[in-house]
Amino acid sequence: MREIYFDNAATTRVRPEVISLMDEVMGVNYGNPSSRHILGVRAENYVKTAAQQIAQSLKVKPGEIVFTSGGTEGNNMALIGTALARKGYGRHIISTNIEHAAVYKPLEFLESMGYEISIVGTDNKGHVDIDALKSMIRPDTILVSVMWVNNEMGAIEDIPAIGKLIKEINPRTYFHTDAIQAYGKLTLRPKEANVDMLTVSSHKIQGPKGAGFIYINEKAHVSPIILGGGQQKDMRSGTDNVPGIAGTGLAAELYRKEHADIEKKMLEVKDRLIDRLSELEGVTINSERGALSAPHVVSASFAGVRAEVLLHALEERGIYVSSGSACSSNHPAISGTLKAIGVKQELLDSTIRFSFGIYNEPEEADICAETIAELLPQLRRFWRH
Repeated sequence: MREIYFDNAATTRVRPEVISLMDEVMGVNYGNPSSRHILGVRAENYVKTAAQQIAQSLKVKPGEIVFTSGGTEGNNMALIGTALARKGYGRHIISTNIEHAAVYKPLEFLESMGYEISIVGTDNKGHVDIDALKSMIRPDTILVSVMWVNNEMGAIEDIPAIGKLIKEINPRTYFHTDAIQAYGKLTLRPKEANVDMLTVSSHKIQGPKGAGFIYINEKAHVSPIILGGGQQKDMRSGTDNVPGIAGTGLAAELYRKEHADIEKKMLEVKDRLIDRLSELEGVTINSERGALSAPHVVSASFAGVRAEVLLHALEERGIYVSSGSACSSNHPAISGTLKAIGVKQELLDSTIRFSFGIYNEPEEADICAETIAELLPQLRRFWRH
C-alpha cells in the first residue's frame, strides 16, 4: 500500500542530507562549542555556519539569529521577553484570534501578570482586520504579534502592511510574527516588513525536531527567559544543540536554493486537491487559492462525517492527514480558528487539514480525493447529529 503523507504542517520528514550532517556532528565533531580545544572550535563553526545560512535566507545579520528548541520557545521568548524588557513603556499587547497556542498561551500568562491583551478579529478567510488593528494601537502598546501564515487555514497575512502601519502609529511598538508555517514556503524579509522578531521551527522545513530559531532585530531590546551560562550572547543560556543547529542551517540553505521549485510543486498539489474535492457533494473548501493563501495547506469540511472518523478511515488506506493543529492533539477541542472565521457550527467537528511537502506529487491529490469519494457515503451512514 502506497503511503501518502499530507500532514506536513504538523511535521516533515528530515532530508537525507540533514541526517548525514547531524550524524557527523554527533559522532565525529561532537565537542561543546564553549570549549576552547579543537573539537569545541569545530562545534562552534557549525553554529556560526548555520547562523550565516539562516541569515542569508532572511537577508538579516547572523548576529540577529538566536537558536531555540523550536517555535514554542521562540514565541515565548518574543512575547514574554518583550513584556519583561518593555514594561516601563507600557503593558498593552495586541494579537489576533487565530494564533497558535504557542502564542495565545503565553499571552494568557501575561494577562494573569497584569498585562492588557487586545485581540483583533479576522474575516471569513482568516485575514486580519487591519482597520480594527489600527484603532487598537496606543502609546502604551509595547508589542503586536500576528502570525505570517495560519497553521490551519493557510491564510497569509499582509505582514509588510501591518508592520508599516504599526511603525507609523507608534515606532516604539515591537512587531512579532510567528513564521513557522511561512518560512520555506514564502519569501520572508523581516527588515523590509518592519518585523522586529520572527520565529521558526526546524521540523517544518525537513529539519530536526527540538530545534529552531528566532530572528531578533539588533535594535530590539528583549529580555532572556532562560538564564544560566550566558550562551548566545546571554540571550539563551544552555549548551548549544549543535546537531540540531547544524541540521536547521542546512535545511534552511536547501530551502533557500530550491524555494521556487518547491513552491511551484506544492501549489500544483494544492490546486489539484481543491479541484477534486470541490467535485464532491457536501464538501466545503475553507482555504483560498492564489497569493492570499500559502501553497502547502488546504482546509476542507465534510458534511455528515466527524473529522476524526474520516482521519482514521484515511489512515487505514495509508493516507495521513490532520483534524487540526497537531500541537493541540493531546487536548482535543473545536478549533478556535474555525470558529473565528465563521465555519458553520455543524462543520466545526468535520474539518480536515491537508498539508504538503517536498516529497508529495500531484497524483497523490487524485488518489486522496478518490479515496475520500469512496469513503464518504459509507461514513455518512453512521453520522449522529
